[in-house]
Amino acid sequence: MMAQLLFERAEYAERLARLRAAMTAARVDYALFDEIEAMSWLSGYGNSENSWRCVFVPLQGEPFFLIRALDAEPCRQRTWIERIAVFRDWEDPTLALAEEVRAQSFPPGRVGLDFGSYGTSLRRFEQLRAALPGWDFADVGAIVAELRLIKSPAEIALLRRASAVCDAAMLRAADACRPGANLRAAARAAMDAFMEGGADPSAPGPISAGRGWDFLHGHLTDTPLAPGDVAHIELTPRVSGYSARIMRCVSIGSPAAELEAASRTLVALQDRQIAAMRPGARARDVDAILREGVIGSGLRESYDNITGYTLGLYAPATPRTSDFTRILHPQADWAFEPGMVMHVYASARGVSISETVLVGANGPERLTQLPRTLIVHS
Repeated sequence: MMAQLLFERAEYAERLARLRAAMTAARVDYALFDEIEAMSWLSGYGNSENSWRCVFVPLQGEPFFLIRALDAEPCRQRTWIERIAVFRDWEDPTLALAEEVRAQSFPPGRVGLDFGSYGTSLRRFEQLRAALPGWDFADVGAIVAELRLIKSPAEIALLRRASAVCDAAMLRAADACRPGANLRAAARAAMDAFMEGGADPSAPGPISAGRGWDFLHGHLTDTPLAPGDVAHIELTPRVSGYSARIMRCVSIGSPAAELEAASRTLVALQDRQIAAMRPGARARDVDAILREGVIGSGLRESYDNITGYTLGLYAPATPRTSDFTRILHPQADWAFEPGMVMHVYASARGVSISETVLVGANGPERLTQLPRTLIVHS
């Protein structure tokens, strides 16, 4: 069966070329990737770590994918990589890796690994060293995560689709937050909207009832909603793995004056922050607009969390719910670049709001499009 690629082959070729340039700069002869995000971005395919699997990339020669035999055919259907090395479920995958390396006559050299990879435990690392005696291993860090920061036009198109799903699903979820209903109704409405909008099957995102500022990752409960409650909804749909995000609050019944005032202040501050997300702007300066504004307005005594983070590919079965390759905080000394996509979010006094924002060459573009207000369900 011919591979059904998510992107054109030329895009994967460009990714491989960029990786090899980074490998040359890191002075490694080979690179090995076992995090699902890195594998998926490079090859077009990634799967869970029930058994260890990896993509092996030489500076010279063709890459290969190492995977359990059961998953070889789904891998072939999604990857441009032609060589798929397999092992049986009871075999040691590191020994299978060594056999494939010898079969392709790759000479011993320096292998670049991300020593922070969640796929490489201490035991796995020792197994790799034992399977490849005479080879050196070097830490190249999250090299693929850095390469993924700037999105291609095809990736941005997927994020636009995911953002449209965000908007439609938020309206459905907010409408389900009726007096007497519980938050599960909102979750169900959001997931229905995901599927109907063409998004991947996935959980809706954090949905909770909030007070203060640290409620964002609260629990879904069966408690019936009542007038005066505020439902916090963060939706995280993925389209072909690419996730956009949006947060809104739903007031059950007429909101208290304090809640409305907090919402207006928070929105105004974040509007200023988004407007500042231009190429060349320093991350800490953009962060300070919201952080210092919220504290200065009296909405929070301290701001102990980040105000934004990277968006893009969130492959299935990843243990990461967010990508913190770039984050907004007081010490963030990096500059915005065209093609970055960020999730900027704010919370205070039981109110939360967020957007998916593309950093364009001429300034920021909000990909999520809902009105930036407190939603009232009367």
